[in-house]
Amino acid sequence: MVRSFPNIVVTGTPGTGKSTLASQICETFAMESGVHPLRHINVGPLVKEKSFHASYDPEWDSYEVDEDQLLDYLEPLTGGTAPDSLESDPEGCEQARDVSEDDETRGGLVLDWHTCDAWPERWVDLVIVLRCDHQLLWKRLERRNYSEKKIAENNEAEIMGVVAEEARESYAPEAIVTLQSESADEMESNVERIIQWIHAWRQQRGLE
Repeated sequence: MVRSFPNIVVTGTPGTGKSTLASQICETFAMESGVHPLRHINVGPLVKEKSFHASYDPEWDSYEVDEDQLLDYLEPLTGGTAPDSLESDPEGCEQARDVSEDDETRGGLVLDWHTCDAWPERWVDLVIVLRCDHQLLWKRLERRNYSEKKIAENNEAEIMGVVAEEARESYAPEAIVTLQSESADEMESNVERIIQWIHAWRQQRGLE
């Protein structure tokens, strides 16, 4: 089984704009192409909805996620393996062309979560790490009514580049892109860049 659309991880410290970027990638691609193959998976709400958690920590207002349950749920949606380029893997690309845009196994997941090392490397075609000035991040988290303790923890994580380091430890360098996410203009530019990347990924495999 091969996927016909790439799986993308959107990660970063809470408040860096992951959900906005992920949803806009899916919506923009759909508007431009007339089809809706990309699927925004906002992991936090999914964990709550499906009870993929072992316990709740009231001090940090967070759940201890049962990653095994989460991965088992998402695995069938990932589309199996990604075909290599048309030149090196013509058979795999031919199989991908046979996967329809509404097939559950098409891939096209846009995984939106504040951590990224849970995802098997075989699932992932691109990892987007969003970064934000820590002072701006503090204000964003205040608007979310985070506790000062939680804001400080996330602010320190952003200063230290914790999520970026996690990505580097989990995926090949060529699969990772780091993007600033501090303004509407940057958000628009980031969406355009990722849409172009998706088209290039598919064109390389003869899918467009």
